[in-house]
Amino acid sequence: MAGKFEITKDAEGRFRFWLKAANGVIIATSGEDYQSLAGVKNAIASVRKNAPDAKEVDLTGHAHTGSSA
Repeated sequence: MAGKFEITKDAEGRFRFWLKAANGVIIATSGEDYQSLAGVKNAIASVRKNAPDAKEVDLTGHAHTGSSA
């Protein structure tokens, strides 16, 4: 079985996703909420588009600033 994106909706009507590995472990989350189902689906599409070419950047030797270019 392949991994899967799961979409949830909270009590306030906002959407989030998490990516689960084939064994059911959550390996990534949306990190923010979205006002619409279309918005969260666009975020998932962005992950699918950008992740295959994403670089691995080791920041373990640096203070975390919240961004890396």
